Amino acid sequence: QVQLTESGGGSVESGGSLRLSCAAPGYIYSRSCMAWFRQAPGKEREGVATIESDGTTMYADSVKGRFTISKDHAKNTLYLQMNSLRPEDTAMYYCAVDVWRSTYCSFQNGYTYWGQGTQVTVSS
Repeated sequence: QVQLTESGGGSVESGGSLRLSCAAPGYIYSRSCMAWFRQAPGKEREGVATIESDGTTMYADSVKGRFTISKDHAKNTLYLQMNSLRPEDTAMYYCAVDVWRSTYCSFQNGYTYWGQGTQVTVSS
């Protein structure tokens, strides 16, 4: 069992920034797809960003140019830097890991482990 622990959510005004963090075991970073997803009330869960074992990233069109996914091996932490936040970014954000894949990461992967979620609320 892999435990993922998210933090960094909160409430900000439109145009503000937040950085989400997701702590995971160190061996995850060298061999797994990692991703951030979000789910707003009444909506389906959607992919936000993925990062491969070699650092290759992918973003949903809705967040391109505003969000940045990254990972710090020394700290065993996955990050999501969110800038220029909009009210439509309001959602519960989850980090996820696919331990069976390290490349060709996509939002459709069968992600193995999920964090408990951290709430992001953006007011207009």
